[in-house]
Amino acid sequence: MKHSIRTTGGGCALAIVGLLGIATAQTPAPPVQAVAGPAVATPTYTSIPLEITVNRSAADTWKRIGKFCDIGEWLQIPCTITSGKDGEFGAVRSVAGEVLVGKTELSYTYTQTVRNDRPYNLYHGTLEARPLTATTSKIVYTIFFDNSMLADDAAREADKARRTATFQRALQNMKTLAEGGTLPPPPARGRGAQP
Repeated sequence: MKHSIRTTGGGCALAIVGLLGIATAQTPAPPVQAVAGPAVATPTYTSIPLEITVNRSAADTWKRIGKFCDIGEWLQIPCTITSGKDGEFGAVRSVAGEVLVGKTELSYTYTQTVRNDRPYNLYHGTLEARPLTATTSKIVYTIFFDNSMLADDAAREADKARRTATFQRALQNMKTLAEGGTLPPPPARGRGAQP
């Protein structure tokens, strides 16, 4: 019996050594080559947190401004759902191909889709109606993105200022709508203007 165990153990050891020799003798995998695409080598992330107080409850505010394509009304741009259903995960709206990726009862988060023809800036936005009292709330809108593809600090600051102005106007429009008001006419947009 002892002889059988030693023979079996010795055979197993020889088999393992033989397999290791075969494994190390195989041709190594070719190195991974970089592929041109939308990835950014050295991103510089920035965020724009904005908020405004509303004289309506958070639930009433969200009911008025919180559908995924309500952006069309309060940002005063065209919006349609191009895939999925408004308010469901994975819904895609026509505004920059944005996809609904997260939501709660009084908030949602979206991202812009990756495109191979330009660097991906990881753009995300979160819109929330946050309760303050039983009859008041605040709308919180936070935008997060990579601005490293812009030429320099001056260009990054100008881009951030433009986006801040656009979304401050959007917040004011959301407040007006939630409080039962009517929006002023949209501002004139130049060629290539983006939200």
